[in-house]
Amino acid sequence: MYLGLDLGTSGLRGILVDEGGAVRAEAEAALVVSHPHPGWSEQDPAAWIGALEAVVAQLRAGAGSAFADLRGIGMSGHMHGATLVGQDGAPLRPCILWNDTRSHLEAAALDTDPAMRAVTGNIVFPGFTAPKLIWVAKHEPEVFAKVAKVLLPKDFLRLYLTGEMASEMSDAAGTAWLDVGARDWSDAALAAGGMRRDQMPSLVEGSAESGRLRGDLLASWGLSQPVVVAGGAADNAAAACGAGCLGEGSGFVSLGTSGVLMAGRDSFSPAPETAVHSFCHAVPGRWYQMGVILAATDSLNWLAKNLGQGAGALASALPDAAGAPGSAIYLPYLSGERTPHNDSAMRGAFVGLDVSMGPEALTRAVMEGVAFALRDNLEALRGAGARPGTLLAVGGGARSRYWLGAVANALDLPLALPKGSELGAAMGAARLAICAATGAAPEDVMTPPETSEIIAPDPAHRAAWEDGYARYRALYPALKAVL
Repeated sequence: MYLGLDLGTSGLRGILVDEGGAVRAEAEAALVVSHPHPGWSEQDPAAWIGALEAVVAQLRAGAGSAFADLRGIGMSGHMHGATLVGQDGAPLRPCILWNDTRSHLEAAALDTDPAMRAVTGNIVFPGFTAPKLIWVAKHEPEVFAKVAKVLLPKDFLRLYLTGEMASEMSDAAGTAWLDVGARDWSDAALAAGGMRRDQMPSLVEGSAESGRLRGDLLASWGLSQPVVVAGGAADNAAAACGAGCLGEGSGFVSLGTSGVLMAGRDSFSPAPETAVHSFCHAVPGRWYQMGVILAATDSLNWLAKNLGQGAGALASALPDAAGAPGSAIYLPYLSGERTPHNDSAMRGAFVGLDVSMGPEALTRAVMEGVAFALRDNLEALRGAGARPGTLLAVGGGARSRYWLGAVANALDLPLALPKGSELGAAMGAARLAICAATGAAPEDVMTPPETSEIIAPDPAHRAAWEDGYARYRALYPALKAVL
């Protein structure tokens, strides 16, 4: 048995799988985010430990005697969080999460150093870890003086499980302290942010062993044999492992709260000016690039709330097939945008509304606007050298046939629907555990799921979608001038 843990901001999910990848048990525990001031987003690391123990208790109950055969644990987690610990390994303050924007000025200042983008391969975004520590140094100097190690959220779970302060390359790549090409901490980037190498955890590959489960946990969990804890992965890298997206030509599009377009890469080919993230993959010798939009299904949820209807009801009112795009255009910049604009101040808009339009037309415009935003991401990825082919479609928005058709048409790429497989970040973490515990090659374990259906772009409407995208592209600079 192998345990995959996925630490999200709203909860911790765990799945227990066998060597063949079949899910034998699953469990979840909820987490709460604190917002003590506008723009702040924090979480108590102790809550992660409580959630972990709750999940393990549920899995033990659900799997029965099979849990005693546990051989490996892999972890996935949300990126960029600053978990500051002292010499005793105890947290010095709540973790500053990925969506905390308090350090936007520090990020902008750090990004002016051309060496930062050259070494890290990325823009220094406000959500990254490095600017958070600069903020702490300025505003909480008594805390900063006690920082012995900075751990990413999932790596604090590792400390609890193994006693080891370690991380892996895919998560470390989002700190703005890693030389992403060399897959090692950068002394120059650390110095630019006022940090030292000894304050960083050791690094392993995500598919390698990072430690063993502590003896007292073996006893309390009813285990008798050693349990390997894998390096694990950042959430999107773990999702890529779960979906079998490792190298060139592979990728997925995720219609979740945010939207992600991910492409596997065989080499490090950064293009920070595109606002594409270039990160280490969770397996040796691989990287990935990723475009991110901040409001995908969040846009539909926003519309549903304001119309007083459920998002599912709005989606089901649309036809299955997406023909030519409608005349109304929606820009999904409800909280600014990441790729390709790197603009936290921009806001969304409807353009081209007509007195005859009702909820169906607005829903259609929202889905098409998200599809065009993902096309922006595709163009940015292509500008960085990525050439994704058929994309695996995942996330809650992938349940809408119209939305899938709109994305396929906007990208002019086919989308593959997985055949009833568990392939999220928790599965990717479990697959990394299998590799670490057995020595299996990642390519043999992290295979793509079976495809149930291919959603192909409609060639009859290609010209209409290209014209619609050109209109969409023209709106950002026009609105930016007046907003």
